[in-house]
Formats: sequence, structure tokens, C-alpha cells
Amino acid sequence: MTTTKAFVEIVSTGRFLPDRVVTNRDMESIVETTDAWIFERTGIRERRIAPPEMTAADMGAAAARVAMERADVEPEDVDVLIVSTATPDRLLPATACDLQGLIGATKAVAFDVVGACTGFIYALTVAEGYLSTGRGKIALVVATEKLSAIVDWEDRTTCVLFGDGAGAAVVRSSAGERGILGTHHQSNGNLADLLYRPAGGAAIPMDEDVLRNRTHLIRMSGREIFKHAVRAMADSSGQALERSGWALEDVDLVFPHQANIRIIKATARYAGLPMEKVFVNVDRYGNMSSATIPVAMDEAIEEGRLEPGMKLLLVAFGAGLTWGAMAVRW
Repeated sequence: MTTTKAFVEIVSTGRFLPDRVVTNRDMESIVETTDAWIFERTGIRERRIAPPEMTAADMGAAAARVAMERADVEPEDVDVLIVSTATPDRLLPATACDLQGLIGATKAVAFDVVGACTGFIYALTVAEGYLSTGRGKIALVVATEKLSAIVDWEDRTTCVLFGDGAGAAVVRSSAGERGILGTHHQSNGNLADLLYRPAGGAAIPMDEDVLRNRTHLIRMSGREIFKHAVRAMADSSGQALERSGWALEDVDLVFPHQANIRIIKATARYAGLPMEKVFVNVDRYGNMSSATIPVAMDEAIEEGRLEPGMKLLLVAFGAGLTWGAMAVRW
């Protein structure tokens, strides 16, 4: 069913990136790899790494404060705080509750959404549902990831891919055509073992064997992920556009999940999208899981590439497996 009415709009964005830059040259001293090998296969030149004492909640709070200031929103104005993270600071309570305490959003209901790299799109959709039913007027959506805490720094095939950072968005009820116009989400739990952390949860609790075998850290089947990601993101993009009533050529700017330049280019080619319409910053940050899209949007605004009235496509793919796309009029 096609819809042209927006129920909610993204009012502002904000981002936070740790100061420490780890280049591919730096990675050469950590694992057996080279700058050329990493860049040719991923498009990544460097990534940001948070210090040990900096939490996901800390980074998310910093991004949230920027987004709120730009929207002229006070913490007590927030009705719902939704945090997307694959790297919670602790298993209880939700990272959203810790973040809520940091920013002083005392009147908000706060909870986490776990959608891995697709998490920001999932969280935006949850915010849309919450606000469109009249349960609140302002939502704060934060994607914050400290991937450096869960990568295996002895695995050269994965540790070179990931970075840390956070992005945030203030969302409110839409008064016009601006906002979210079409979405598509999907998942396939049968393929969960292609990208996962084998142990460290309730099924296989943390113990000496888990730590010794490093099974609490990320494991990924890169080739299989590539194959599924390209098809899934292209298909999801088409379905989100169809539900918005837009044609592919209507799209002004695309914000794909920044996992790998090869995946981004292959998805654009498979979907029929010209790369000049695709925003890319994976070279500077690597894969920050769900934080990649809001960080990219915030940078695009700062660079003058994202302007009012533009038609946007957000699309992501991640562990679960999860994927989704969203058509947004800015």
C-alpha cells in the first residue's frame, strides 16, 4: 500500500566520534596486514577508537546533546528515548537508561533496540509508531557503538573493519509532507551464525574457557555476508520506495550502512542507483554498526549535501540477519 503522508519527521541530527584515529598503517603493527590490503578490500583508511573508560552511553549522550541543542529541545521535553546498540555497556539495565541519566531526560520512557547494523532504521520506525499513535510528541533516537570492545584484535579479517562512534536524531510529529514516507524491514534468523558472538550471553555464559577461546568476540563469514547484504539491501530499497510512492530516479541522496565500499558499490549497481547519489564516509570511520547512518547524515548536513526538500533513502544490513530501508523527505 502506497502512502504519501508523513506521520513523523527527523528534526535534527548530532554525532560524536572519539578523538583517537587508528589508521591502516597503525593496524599493521597490531595484526598481519597492510594498508593496501585493507583499503583495496574494504575502502577503509582509518577508524576511530574510544578509550577504555569511554562507554557507549557516554558517546550516545554526547551525540544526543548536539541533536537536542540543534532542535531547541530540552531533556525534559523528550517523551521517548530509544537507543540502538550492539555493544551495551552492561546487560542490565538498558544502555538507554544509563544514557537517560546522563542527559537528564527524566520524563522519557527509555529502552534499547537491538537490530545490529540495521538498528538505527529499526529504532526510527519504533519512534514513528510511538509518536504517530499520540503517546508522545518528541522522540530521541540514538545509535551508539563501541565495536572495539567486542572485536577480536587477533583476527585480521575482522578487526580492521570496525570503529566506534555515535549518532543521534530528534524526531517529532510531522505537520506536513516532511518525514518518513515508506519503510521496509526484514530478518532471517536461520542465517544468524554468519555474523555473531558465539558466547558470553545466557546460553553460554562468560567463563575461563570463553575468555581463553575468545568466543565472546565477533565472528563473521565475510563472503556470505557480502552476498546476502547486496541482494537484501537492494530489494529492501525497492520496497521502501514503492511504499513511499517514489520511483528510483526520484531519490536525491542515499545513506547506506557504511560496512564496506564493495558492498556499497555492489548494492548501488544492483539497485540501479548512481554512485554520485550515494554518501560515503566508510574510508574515515569504518563500520560503526548502527551509528553509521546517523553519523553520515549529520556530516552531509554539515557539508551542505543534505538540504530541505530532498528525497532520501536510508538502507542497512546487519547481524541477525537483519535489513531494512526507509524513504525520508528531508
